[in-house]
Amino acid sequence: MNRTHTNGELRRSDVGKSVTLAGWVAKRRNLGSICFIDLRDRYGITQIMFDESFDEAIKDIRNEYVLEVSGEVAPKDTPNPKLKTGEIEVRAKSFKILNSAKTTPMIIADKTDALEDLRLKYRYLDLRRRALYENLLVRDKVCTITRDYLHHHDFVEVETPILSKSTPEGARDYLVPSRLYKGKFYALPQSPQIYKQLLMIGGMDRYFQIARCFRDEDLRADRQPEFTQIDIEMSFAEEEDIFGIVEGLMQKIFKDIKDVDLEKSFVRLRYDDAMKYYGSDKPDLRFDMKLHDLNDIFKETTFSIFKDVLTDGGLINGLKAKGGAKFSRKDLEHMQEFIKIYKAKALSWLKYQNGELSGSILKFLSDQEKAALVEEFALDDGDIIFMIADEKSVADVALGALRVKLAKDLDMIGEDQYRFVWITDFPMFEYSKEEGTYVACHHPFTAPHKEDVDKLLNDKANCYSRAYDLVLNGYELLSGSVRIHDQDMQEKVFEALGLSKEEAKDKFGFFLEAFEYGAPPHLGVGIGLERLVMILCNTDNIKDVVAFPKTASATCLMSDAPNTVDEAQLKDLKIKVV
Repeated sequence: MNRTHTNGELRRSDVGKSVTLAGWVAKRRNLGSICFIDLRDRYGITQIMFDESFDEAIKDIRNEYVLEVSGEVAPKDTPNPKLKTGEIEVRAKSFKILNSAKTTPMIIADKTDALEDLRLKYRYLDLRRRALYENLLVRDKVCTITRDYLHHHDFVEVETPILSKSTPEGARDYLVPSRLYKGKFYALPQSPQIYKQLLMIGGMDRYFQIARCFRDEDLRADRQPEFTQIDIEMSFAEEEDIFGIVEGLMQKIFKDIKDVDLEKSFVRLRYDDAMKYYGSDKPDLRFDMKLHDLNDIFKETTFSIFKDVLTDGGLINGLKAKGGAKFSRKDLEHMQEFIKIYKAKALSWLKYQNGELSGSILKFLSDQEKAALVEEFALDDGDIIFMIADEKSVADVALGALRVKLAKDLDMIGEDQYRFVWITDFPMFEYSKEEGTYVACHHPFTAPHKEDVDKLLNDKANCYSRAYDLVLNGYELLSGSVRIHDQDMQEKVFEALGLSKEEAKDKFGFFLEAFEYGAPPHLGVGIGLERLVMILCNTDNIKDVVAFPKTASATCLMSDAPNTVDEAQLKDLKIKVV
């Protein structure tokens, strides 16, 4: 190949140069005696002009043919300000067809109307679109900045095993059968959790890894079965140390990529307060719309629905949507259906217009309750109040979800807003109705608060941990905790989770043994790389920042995975599909 320049490189200062370019045909335009071809590569597009002497040679060239073109750089008669190369063109003197191409099943352009399934099936064609390439470039920059920043802060990059032992960490493992040891399996890592703690015991002090992780769980728009996390662990440190490291990394990433100066220190919010004021442990703080506990206002209510909820120990939760009185009855009906997704039974509303309240439950309220609501929410003309009366967990979550929907419907979220918040003091345990017992809220290696150690066995509902999340614009970006480094404490936590010494030894024996040889105090985080890049790229679909993503049903439409395997392979592994 004799390529001298890329298709995004040439400028007016290059006029008169002889150049050789290569790339794909993005567009062809015939204008009588001359033909223009837009030649595209990863770097951009350059317009090639072929005069009438090439008529016969180029007549069969179509979009996506791969060409090598030699010619002279010339000024363009009509510059195109949308292209970096828009002031020049290359006047062809010779060319080669490096490869032909069939008509593509989708248009290769920045904006495409192709359905997602078609784009995923032909992902290698979709990747030719500039928009996707730019997203992957951002991902690459985030990884480069992260490595440079953490190396500067004395962290060492260490790879941990992909084939490991199956251990319960909250989600289902992907299992890999062993050929040499019949009936035994490796597991793909849900995270490098155990290994990075062992690295701390091994004296590594400061570790990081851009780690591939695997979880066999139901998917969402911001989740894939295989994903990457920026994994960090440090010894002889506490929360303030890791918070400072992470905040510095985020400041560096957002400054270098978005030219945005983040706040010097991020907001902090206890888990209980996040649920109380925002109905979510990943609150979006780009807009101000807090939830209000209205139980005191309605403590003497005669409205039977509210009264029954209070009698059963439930919660009447409310929020104000500024300017929301403009919502039509149809809009409000849609909101009724929306909150049912979160198991809430009903949504009540009151509009405030011309100094008076109106709405679905007004006739059931006393004058004192009406006045109290106006004062509680500091209502202005054109506002609306929404209320949900239900058990506390439902009232919190449903109204929290409605809060986010309202902000979008009322256009309350400006572009390029980035609001970080640390959520701290998570519960140590959460009750699982499916399992009928308490399970670890984070993972079983998370340290409890010192003052809550005595609650591990007899007051799990009020036992809090030294776990923390970092939330950005309503997305959980990071999860981490102070780890248990004392063997006795680890045994207490296992006991609280109903794990006997024998079961703990069977599952974590090698890990627990390491604690007998002097484990340092340590803590760490795992930052979701795809979620971070997704936000930086202003998209709400994680597939847009992954080169070869899976569908929502965990399949790859391009390679048709998962799929059956040859019977001989199963026989070799002593596995039978039932």
